[in-house]
Amino acid sequence: MSVLPEERVLTTLHTVALAVQSLQRMGVAADAVLVGSGIAAAELESPTRLISHAQELRVLANALAASADPALGLLLGKRMHVSAYGMLGYTLLASRNLGEALRLAIAHPALLGTYFRLELQTVVDEVRLSASGYRYDPTLSLFNTELCLASLLTVVQDLLGESVRPRRLLLAYPAPAHAASYSEKLGCPVEFNAECNALCFNPILLERPLPLADPVSYQHGLQQCMQLEAQLHNRHDLRDLIRQQLSVDLAECSSLERVATRLHRSERTLRRHLQQLNTSFQHLLDEVRYDKARQLLLNTDLPIYLIAEQLGYSETASFRHAFQRWSGLAPSELRR
Repeated sequence: MSVLPEERVLTTLHTVALAVQSLQRMGVAADAVLVGSGIAAAELESPTRLISHAQELRVLANALAASADPALGLLLGKRMHVSAYGMLGYTLLASRNLGEALRLAIAHPALLGTYFRLELQTVVDEVRLSASGYRYDPTLSLFNTELCLASLLTVVQDLLGESVRPRRLLLAYPAPAHAASYSEKLGCPVEFNAECNALCFNPILLERPLPLADPVSYQHGLQQCMQLEAQLHNRHDLRDLIRQQLSVDLAECSSLERVATRLHRSERTLRRHLQQLNTSFQHLLDEVRYDKARQLLLNTDLPIYLIAEQLGYSETASFRHAFQRWSGLAPSELRR
């Protein structure tokens, strides 16, 4: 069983189906886009088929490699209409106003299928719809940021029923070679090397009533969304509870006994439930350690011995051996 976080999170086939359709228009066969993902072309129209973020990322990497368009992320995002989000999308359409719809979307990231932590913030005289916290394949970071922000703008436009434009787009990275595509496709000024990744709007826009608002449909859809999200998370509840404890304090949660105490459960009960879920405490500990190790190695300049300490290792050599086992690489190799 993998320790990669992207292999634990489940999502629908909407983004994969969109990528395949878009690449087919460019003359790329579906099988070439799906290669190595474990997804068959015949499954793309299945409403119940769930895949992992790792599978979706493989398809997106294939699509980017096969495409001649460096702005593919923006292109896909502009085609990611609100109907692509299933029941969540229809509930967004039935919301009273844009602010209510966006807050609903942010509250259900599993149904939105996002790789980012989305926030709606008022800063001075503008409201920012920001995307942060990306922690997957760094080579796809720019592509996925483009896809995320462009798709959010498409949703906003679909909800309002008009091609509203942001005041500006903030991007926390240098201008890429295809920088001109941003203002061209999104219709607004772009600021690179900004403090965050965000679409910026006039705050009044949040109060704009939606043309398809319906309170009864909204309440019904909200109940359906909660049930769907519960189905996605049901099998992961106990594992997520343990991961949360580990993420907060690896040093103090280095044993199942300590975690059981924090969760007010017996060690024996936790062990039995984990066995039923075909996993173990050590496996979950490895998952959290590997996830945090990757973030620290890729995003900080901390010496490896300090990273080992933060992960709860008393000896740096033990951390090096563990990281080699998880990834097939030495910690220093990941940083190159």
